[in-house]
Amino acid sequence: MIVTEIRPKSILSTSKVHDYVVNPYVGCQHGCAYCYARFMKRFTGHREPWGQFVDVKVNAAELLRTEIKRKKRGTVWVSGVCDPYQPLEARYRLTRECLAILVENDWPVVVQTRSLLILRDADILEAAGNLEAGLTVTTADDEIRKLFEPNAPPIAARLRALEELHRRGIRTYAMIAPMLPGAEALPQALRGKVDHVVVDRMNYHYADWVYRKHGLEGMLSDAFFRHAAGAIAAACAEAGISCRLVT
Repeated sequence: MIVTEIRPKSILSTSKVHDYVVNPYVGCQHGCAYCYARFMKRFTGHREPWGQFVDVKVNAAELLRTEIKRKKRGTVWVSGVCDPYQPLEARYRLTRECLAILVENDWPVVVQTRSLLILRDADILEAAGNLEAGLTVTTADDEIRKLFEPNAPPIAARLRALEELHRRGIRTYAMIAPMLPGAEALPQALRGKVDHVVVDRMNYHYADWVYRKHGLEGMLSDAFFRHAAGAIAAACAEAGISCRLVT
């Protein structure tokens, strides 16, 4: 893992998903096989494989404190092309500092991670007036998780994190994206742990080689995804969980 400390000129960027996005890091230690964020290499000049480099924006909080004073208030996504709670966050605490600034200034925030480290910042999340915290949970089968996300936390750990955040009164959601094999069993596991679920096939092909290697090609078909999405939506309804399908 090549870790480089950098000092960018901005941190609060416009986003097509929410109004803004804050990415305290470039690159991600999780290095999931399917990750769309590897496109960043086209712009950053990294030659290392995705998952083997992280640039740390050490001045992220300093920039954010300045930028929110001159930009129109809007919803901030933390984060879009990195996991804000990847392991390096335990050392650098950039996400924590940025969240504190956003909450202090009463900006709406949507947090998205795969990591239990989010629990470290429960004090900030609880103090927020307009915030929701989500964990990406792609399958209920941890053996499948190991094929696609070997460096990310186990599924059971993510479910425990959601349960703890929800217990603390923090609005929570699960992002089932991409829908990996075994995702159909997630709604039952999410019962009582989330306020809503977002399901997105994310139709890109970075991880097709994983499907082929493990004889899972049949689960790349449109028919499979239609069936899986329908099963998840039905199971969410049965569990009393709001579910939004992204098509």
